[in-house]
Amino acid sequence: MNGEGQLNRWWRVVGGLSMNLALGSLYAWSVFVAPLEKEFGWKRADTSTIFTIAVVVFALSFVLAGRLQDKKGPFWVSVTGGVLVSVGFFLSSFTTTLGYIFFAFGALGGIGNGFGYATPIPVMAKWFPDRRGLAVGLAVAGYGGGSAIFGPLALNWLIPTYGWRATFQILGVIFFVMTMVGAFLLKNPPAGYRPAGWAPAPAAKAAATAHDFSPGETLRTPAFYFMWIAYALGTVAGFMAISQLVPFARSVGLAAVAGTLFIVSAVGSASGRILSGWMSDAMGRLNVLRLMIAVSAVAMPLVILAGGNAAFLFILVFAIYWCYGTQLSVNASTTSDFWGTKNAGLNYGLLFTAWGVAGIIGPRVAGVLFDKYQNYQVAFYTAAVLAVVALIAELLARRPAVPADAMAKAKAMA
Repeated sequence: MNGEGQLNRWWRVVGGLSMNLALGSLYAWSVFVAPLEKEFGWKRADTSTIFTIAVVVFALSFVLAGRLQDKKGPFWVSVTGGVLVSVGFFLSSFTTTLGYIFFAFGALGGIGNGFGYATPIPVMAKWFPDRRGLAVGLAVAGYGGGSAIFGPLALNWLIPTYGWRATFQILGVIFFVMTMVGAFLLKNPPAGYRPAGWAPAPAAKAAATAHDFSPGETLRTPAFYFMWIAYALGTVAGFMAISQLVPFARSVGLAAVAGTLFIVSAVGSASGRILSGWMSDAMGRLNVLRLMIAVSAVAMPLVILAGGNAAFLFILVFAIYWCYGTQLSVNASTTSDFWGTKNAGLNYGLLFTAWGVAGIIGPRVAGVLFDKYQNYQVAFYTAAVLAVVALIAELLARRPAVPADAMAKAKAMA
């Protein structure tokens, strides 16, 4: 491929970044918790449920969006996602009841995230078979990095200056522009595309399968279920921190550094997505996932021990978000490596439902237990135990074998 072609494929990464930076605003949800609770008298469990609905709808709509992306390509799926996210934010500014914001932010925003997020990962996997972990990591890093930009912007300037209603509207407009730019840059390569001078290396630890598994074949592999359990339970820790970051900081007397925590967490998440993706190209996908889940299991209970020590808390939050970001990046690359790129959108959508389950467990457990005990100690210890179970499941996962009937068919055609 010529130099222009090489430049063009990196522009797909820019498109994925632009899309995901806007969509990553979902992780900045906690900046709206205090204003909403103050105005409407809602409990922490109520505001946690708003976030939970968005996550669950996101995960479920991702399955449909993945199928549409596989069949129709990324453009219109991306456009639909961008429009719905922006509309969801804009309508949220008119909130007066829980039911209303459940629909505006939870349902519309969740569907928008599902459709928008469904496109960059398969596009990167197809353009970068040689650097799949790194490229997918770069594209999805925007989702983790979005909260570093929009969290402090909303918390420190927009909400204090214009109020939470106007902040929803302003962000909705910004996100519309960013997602449309991303949609126009996201495009699949020609069928059979390979980078110039690259040939598959079957012996590599991150080698891709030669067989494109159908969704049915994928669901018949034991690896899918072990990875699903590990993904669900392994991301609970990150969800608990994401949904409660600002309230937790305030509960331990660190309200003044809440904005800084957004930056630390976002840098950690983005770093995990990029660098762990890069590491997985060399070390193997499952090895990196196992390592980071183990780190998360250790870091979660240490957050409680950190108490009001800001420096220690910064380090732990960075580590937790690194481990969380790793799973969003490396599981996506693993899906294409293990089950092929032809049906990567739907296959990863099926695996991604695990993330939706984590979105139910994490924020809900954190919110309910906080309301009961007025602290996060029990919730964070629970997350550590779940991470240990996730690690066991990840240790049991193995690269799936090509189905016997598909192998026999390939030999007959040879």
